[in-house]
Amino acid sequence: MNDFYKNTYNPDVLSCLANLSNDEVFTPPDIVNKMLDMLPQEFFTDKNTTFLDPAAKSGVFLREIAKRLLVGLENEIPDLQERINHIFHKQLFGIAITEITSLLSRRSLYCSKHPNGNYSIAKFDNAEGNIRFRKIKHFWRGEKCTFCGAPQKIPYNRDDSMEVYAYEFIHTIKPEEIFKMKFDVIIGNPPYQLSDGGNQASAKPIYQYFVQQAKKLNPRYLTMIIPSRWFAGGKGLDAFRFEMIADTRIRYLDDFYNAADCFPGVEIKGGICYFLWDRNNRGDCTVTSHGSEGRSSIMTRPLVEKNSDVFIRQNEGIALLKKVVTFGEPTFDSLVSSRKPFGFPTNYSGKSKTGKNAIKLYERGKITYISTTDIDRNLNWVNTHKIFISKAYNAGDNYPHQIINKPIYAGENTACTETYLVMGPFETKAMAYNVISYIETRFFRFLVFLRKISQDATSKVYSFVPVQDFSEPWTDEKLYAKYGINEEEIAFIESMIRPMELSGGDN
Repeated sequence: MNDFYKNTYNPDVLSCLANLSNDEVFTPPDIVNKMLDMLPQEFFTDKNTTFLDPAAKSGVFLREIAKRLLVGLENEIPDLQERINHIFHKQLFGIAITEITSLLSRRSLYCSKHPNGNYSIAKFDNAEGNIRFRKIKHFWRGEKCTFCGAPQKIPYNRDDSMEVYAYEFIHTIKPEEIFKMKFDVIIGNPPYQLSDGGNQASAKPIYQYFVQQAKKLNPRYLTMIIPSRWFAGGKGLDAFRFEMIADTRIRYLDDFYNAADCFPGVEIKGGICYFLWDRNNRGDCTVTSHGSEGRSSIMTRPLVEKNSDVFIRQNEGIALLKKVVTFGEPTFDSLVSSRKPFGFPTNYSGKSKTGKNAIKLYERGKITYISTTDIDRNLNWVNTHKIFISKAYNAGDNYPHQIINKPIYAGENTACTETYLVMGPFETKAMAYNVISYIETRFFRFLVFLRKISQDATSKVYSFVPVQDFSEPWTDEKLYAKYGINEEEIAFIESMIRPMELSGGDN
């Protein structure tokens, strides 16, 4: 019986499946099985257990569940065909995200894209079996869909013959009406994002809607694999982040810093995670952090530490952060400006030539010139000693990281566009350079790393970093000694954070 699916077709086909787009990432069977391993295994010996994949793409979740049920119910339903019919008719259900994935999912589960055809291993009296697909339209209110927030433009508003990415599961206020039944387990890998019509590849997350909609169905267990960016919130995820980190029913969380460890060849900024939500069992969460080079750590802990509002991904960072917090020092975010420190957007450009009383304007990759009349915000910062730091920095998914870009001593008679944030101002040039020595330490950037999960580095990512006495320069050795960082903790910091080249002069 273990060989049933193997003898029917190659079970590794779905491991090799190319991804259709960045919102349709197919889940490899080995990851699916790790997610299934988190569930009570007696579910697979119970003929009454029901499963739903609300975002079926390849059908791999339902297929792997079927394989376990075929073995687990062998004693209770000895006849193979009777067992197949019971499992596929009574226990496994899916909602496909597109028409093509509905066909693929049925082919994976029923061995036929039409389960009422001659080649289906479980005969249905209709062409979709228990894997349904309905072409749903967006519900426009103003210029956006009221359910998913998709903009009212192509590709989301076009004729019925083309895909509009309106997913049935999240485009209803009554998800329980789709199958008119309750589910013990909801499991899947939902679409991650939709283009929001912004610049370049700007997109808004939508996976949170699938998690929230699944909770409305109140299953006994919920497990999904989603991007880890929700840890940091932002761009429609703040409410979802607060909801998740406060939910003590999340009992297991596997977090992969590099998404390629789950989805080979796929880049998902901020990594990927899967979790188990247990309706009837509250408590601390067992967090498994999967770092670089196969390194991982396991800790059972609250998702949010006392007197904090963030989830710290790195188990090893918890004890280290507590050592720092006990000093009760002011935090560095108080020295970091908000966006557009001088009012100039990223695409603003000054004049190429200097003139009388001109001010240097630091833009993305170049310096131009403006006058004081061009500045409508923080004009008093222009003639101070300050530091510019990139608001966004792509650290990449390979460790060790640099985490943030090199700081720039900007000095007097300078301003910047939104490309940068301002640190300071400081009383003297020497003090500014002492701050730069601090920023360049691994210690400083590790504490930033605990809060920074995407390329964005707004002032809040510096809220774990303590302010020092900047009348003197700082090194990692001085900081490790001050905060009692032990050798094991130092080794972890230095495995995650690479050295930063010293500035060595004005930039």
